Amino acid sequence: MSKRYDCSEPMERSRGIAEAFSAARRGELIVLPTDTVYGVGVDAFMPPAVTALLEAKGRGREMPPPVLVGSVRAATALVEDLGTYGQDLIDEFWPGALTLVCRANQNLMWDLGETKGTVALRMPMHELAVELLKETGPLAVSSANLSGKPAARTVDEAEEMLGDAVSVYLDGGASGHAEPSTIVDLTGPVPRLLREGAVPADKIRSVVGVLLTDDDEPDADDAGELTAAPDAKVSLTKDEAASGTEPAAPAEPSVDAPAPVAEAAEEPVEAAAKPSLTKQPSAPAKPSLTKDEPPADPDQAV
Repeated sequence: MSKRYDCSEPMERSRGIAEAFSAARRGELIVLPTDTVYGVGVDAFMPPAVTALLEAKGRGREMPPPVLVGSVRAATALVEDLGTYGQDLIDEFWPGALTLVCRANQNLMWDLGETKGTVALRMPMHELAVELLKETGPLAVSSANLSGKPAARTVDEAEEMLGDAVSVYLDGGASGHAEPSTIVDLTGPVPRLLREGAVPADKIRSVVGVLLTDDDEPDADDAGELTAAPDAKVSLTKDEAASGTEPAAPAEPSVDAPAPVAEAAEEPVEAAAKPSLTKQPSAPAKPSLTKDEPPADPDQAV
C-alpha cells in the first residue's frame, strides 16, 4: 500500500524523506514535487527499478527517463563533458527548469532505455526535491502521469493516475509551473532546442548565441547523422557518481555483463577523463542540422 506524507509539516517532511530514501533503495517508485511538475522517480542505478518506472507510466524503452541531480558536481560525474555551452547554461539556469541532454559518461553501466549514449539531466529549483536527491543520489525521474495524460501538478493528480504502483508520495503542494522544463540538446557542436518549456527559447539564445530548432532545415552539404556510441558496459559506483569522484581502482570493462537498465553498477573499471567544467576553446566541427529523433523523450521530462 502506498504511503503519503504532507511535507508542509516538519515531522511529516522528515519522515517522508526518510521513507522515500528507503523505498528508492528497495527499487520502488516515489513521487516528488519539483519546480515544474510532479515527477515519479526511482534509483537510477537499479535496472529493474527503471523498468518498473516505464511500465507504471505505460511506456517502452524507446522513451528513456531523464535524471534529476542534487548538485552540479553529481551532474558532471554522469557526462563525458558539458561541451562548449553547458557550463554557461548551468551557471545561468541551474538550479531551475532547464534539462540538458549530454553524452553519458561511459564509466557508467546503465540502461535507462534507448538513450543513444546520452543522458538528459536537470537540477530542480525545489528545496524538497534537492534535499531528497542529496540523500538518494541521482534519480531517474519522469513526469508523474500515465502516457498520453497531462503531467500532474499536485500529488492528488499523480496518485489518481499512478495509484499503488508508487510506494511513497511526497506532497509538497502545487508544483511551481504549469509548464515542464525546457530541453536543450548539447550533443552536437551547436545547441538544439528539443522542447520549449518554462525557460523561454530567447533566454537560452541570449546565453549560447545560436540555438537550432525544428524549423532549421538541413543543408545538403551540412546534413549528417548524430551518432552516439552505445552505452559502455563499465561501471562507476553510485557514491562516486553522486560525489563527482572517479573510480578508485581501474580495471578492464566487462563485456559479459547483461545489458543494464538503470544508471550504474558497482564494479571498478577503467576510469575516463574527468569531465571538463570549462568552455571548450572552439567548436571545430560543422553543426549538424539534421532533425533526428531526439536522444531522450522530450514529452516526459519534468
